[in-house]
Amino acid sequence: MTATVERERAREGERRDWWPDGLEAMIWVVAAIGVALMLRSGSLQIAAPIDLVYTLGRALGIVAAVLLLTQVLLVSRAPYIERSVGHDRTTALHTRLGTWAIILMLTHASIITGMSAYYDGRGLLDQSIATFTSAWYLAAAQIALTAFLAVLATSIAIVRRRLRYERWHLVHVLVYVGIAGAVPHQFLEGSTFRDGGPAWWFWLVLYAFAFGSLLVFRFVQPLWRLARHDARVSDVTRLPDGSVSITVMGRDLDALGAKSGQFMLWRFLDRTRWREAHPFSLSARPTDTSLRLTVRPSGDFTRELATLAVGTRVLAEGPLGVFTHRARRGRGLVLVAAGIGITPIRAMLEDCDASEPCTVIVRVSGAEDAPLLDEVEDLVRRSGADLRVLRGPRGDGWTPRDAPGGLADLVEEVGGRDVYICGPLAWADAVEADARACGVPPAAVHRERFAW
Repeated sequence: MTATVERERAREGERRDWWPDGLEAMIWVVAAIGVALMLRSGSLQIAAPIDLVYTLGRALGIVAAVLLLTQVLLVSRAPYIERSVGHDRTTALHTRLGTWAIILMLTHASIITGMSAYYDGRGLLDQSIATFTSAWYLAAAQIALTAFLAVLATSIAIVRRRLRYERWHLVHVLVYVGIAGAVPHQFLEGSTFRDGGPAWWFWLVLYAFAFGSLLVFRFVQPLWRLARHDARVSDVTRLPDGSVSITVMGRDLDALGAKSGQFMLWRFLDRTRWREAHPFSLSARPTDTSLRLTVRPSGDFTRELATLAVGTRVLAEGPLGVFTHRARRGRGLVLVAAGIGITPIRAMLEDCDASEPCTVIVRVSGAEDAPLLDEVEDLVRRSGADLRVLRGPRGDGWTPRDAPGGLADLVEEVGGRDVYICGPLAWADAVEADARACGVPPAAVHRERFAW
């Protein structure tokens, strides 16, 4: 690898670093514009200091609405977000801003209800009932508020850990119900919007952009791809460790733009599985006619994948994530995997440059915990990479109990390399901490958490 390539990687990485911060900054700029349009609308009537509280409630509603539309945009799987920001950062931003959106919406509703009760000389309960019965769009807004409360309750970490993913996801669909219920009152009741003008068009464009992205990239694009690529299961192979490799064949699959290391959301369109889409990494380099995924049984859905029939149609959304060679910053690679986390690592090995140093570290408890290891060994022999297989029960760190140590003991000059990590969350955290302690820059540590 030439010094020019290394410098170009560094420059491209620096450009990508701006995207997450730029996206979040733009969200707050849009919220500020929304508040400014409210203030210039001429609808404010502040006759006493107490009226400022009502104005604050309206402003918080504006900010909450922007954050809720941001949630719609972040879950739309729009490629211009996924490919620049990455799945992990998108998920983290979705979680953080989503919590604030609901808190601000609840605060907005509480202030507006309290101030309306103050102005009308009613109690809070009487005011809530009067609001609910006065207009259908106000009743819809209160129902939306209940939906937001349910989502907030299930987002609390201690509650979320007790829920199966499918139930948690079902509850979070209520976000869309809540937003749909809140939209009419914003345009029909809010004095900033009901008379038309710049604010009305501002919000119309925001709603159209957010929900348009959701419609296009979550519904229209997948159906169009289904028709265009005609992807179908061509082979189902059960591996010795119990995992299953599934090969999918189709037309012009290179048009998907998938890269080794990325994952996709797979929906198998047979009688029992068509309702569910699950994220699985590509376990081999994608080609123009084939994609392969490898899945370890860990739940009802994955345990039944071995029974997939050849010929089953497949709807694949993505590719998702930035766990690829394109994220590289410097010279040399360290690929670290445990368990089924070996799948993207194995795919990335096919695209490694033989002129650069590469060390592959595979952590296994035993022979029954080593999916695709035979393929990794073959690829390492052909590429000239170094392979370290760490076997045995885990000790205090991420390495086996009988072989304590770390990256510095396994890889020469690890601080100057890119480190890719994929495996169980706590284990991967320990590997990342070790890499940082060895002097690997944060931007050169790459992970994919599949967080929810």
